[in-house]
Formats: sequence, C-alpha cells, structure tokens
Amino acid sequence: MSPRNRRILFSLALLIWSGVILYFYASGRITKYLAPDFRLISLGGGLGLAVLGLFNLLTAGQHADCGHDHGDGDAHDHESGDMHPLTAFALMVVPVLLSVAWTKDRYSEAAISRKTMTVDEVRSPFMASMLGPITREDLEKNHRKTEDGYYEMSLMELFFSSGDAELQKALGGMKVQTEGRWAEERADNDAGTRKRLYRMFITCCAADSRAIPIILEFGKEPPEFPDGGWVRVSGTITFPKGKAGVQPVLEVEQSLAAEEPYEESFMRN
Repeated sequence: MSPRNRRILFSLALLIWSGVILYFYASGRITKYLAPDFRLISLGGGLGLAVLGLFNLLTAGQHADCGHDHGDGDAHDHESGDMHPLTAFALMVVPVLLSVAWTKDRYSEAAISRKTMTVDEVRSPFMASMLGPITREDLEKNHRKTEDGYYEMSLMELFFSSGDAELQKALGGMKVQTEGRWAEERADNDAGTRKRLYRMFITCCAADSRAIPIILEFGKEPPEFPDGGWVRVSGTITFPKGKAGVQPVLEVEQSLAAEEPYEESFMRN
C-alpha cells in the first residue's frame, strides 16, 4: 500500500475514534461512564483527535523529507511496518465500533456482584471529625420531610452512617425515605424477608465504580420488583450488629417503583 493511502487509512481511524468520543458526549451516554469532572477532558480529547485526523487526512498526499540522506538504492520507507495497514486499521476500529453497538450502558447482575456489593462495617474517623456532634434535630432540620412523615435521605448517607457511632445514635429509629436499585440479599437471609438496595459509586469512571448497598427488611415476603430496577422505600432505619459488624438495615413500611435518574449520582435528593 502506498504511503498516501496508509496515511488516509490511519487518518480515518483517528476520525472514527474522535467521532465515538464526541457522540458519547453529545448524546449524554457519557454520563454512564464518567464522573462530571472528567467529561470535559473527554470532550477535549475527542476534539483533539478530530483536528489531528483532519490535518493528517488533508496532508496525506504531501511529500515530506525524512531529514537525512539515503544511500544508493535505499528506499528507506519510514511508514511501513510488520503489520498490513488494513489489519492495523481493523484492530483499531472494529473493537470500538462493536463495543458501541453492543453496550447496554449498564452493568449486568454478574458485574454488579463482582463490584464488592457487601455491607461491611465502614470506619470513617475523618468524616466524624469533620462533621462534629450531630443530633436528631440537626438531621431533621437539614432533610426534607415527605407528606407521610419520612425524611428524604440519600442511600450514601445511610450507608456511611455505619462507621459513625454518634451518627447511628442520631439516626437510629428515624423514619427515612431513600431510593436505589433493587437486588437480592444473599447473606444472612434465611427467612427470605430481606432485599438489598444499592447505587453505583463512581470516583472517576465506570471501571473504578463499586456498588454501595443497604439492607431492606420487610418482615414478610418482599414485594416483586425487577432486578436492577429503581425503587423508592420508606421505613425505620436501624443499625443491628451482624456478622460483618454494624450494618444499616431499613425496616420497610412502604415501597414503590421509582423513575431512573438521569445519571448515577448520590447528590440526587
């Protein structure tokens, strides 16, 4: 293959990569993969690839001096390699296009189970020292109350409260409402009266995410909701000590299907 055609081919590969990144950004699908602070970086990367690909495409036919002399009969091709250009192009482009076509923008249940979806006792002395003394009155004052008398709290607040004895004392017995994704409870559930509610916590991207759960106790056979579906639950928060230590358990009094939020975020109230 001629040097010009190789340059055109690899320029197209850059433009395809750029198009994929810019498509995910413009369509909003990027919210499933990157935390907000990193989305502008991906936009800049996509635009940079577009500029580089267009520049290489427009200058593909130009002759460029390699900067040193060649010997007699030495073609000295700087652009050829051991792999055929079409093979290299396919390796760069086909996996990306197949990934875009096949991804469901969410985790499978098997992937969720590998994301450490456990309710282990959380220790957070730093958070406790930063927050200072907390009372039930403080919590009630800073959280909105529903018409049914439940205080709206994020699942993250309830999960991390298991690492702060003072917060547990203030929260214990409080009527709260929260929401998350529905899942089976496979640990310490011999009576079959428990389920699990979780949300995905993402630091920068989907690769480093983990499932943050709490336990739901119904005291009877739980209602039916689709696995991974969004559910809003209301009840009394308790902190019994289980095999893994103190765990947040919500004794559910009301549950209903909820709308899926625009993106996975613990800041949704």
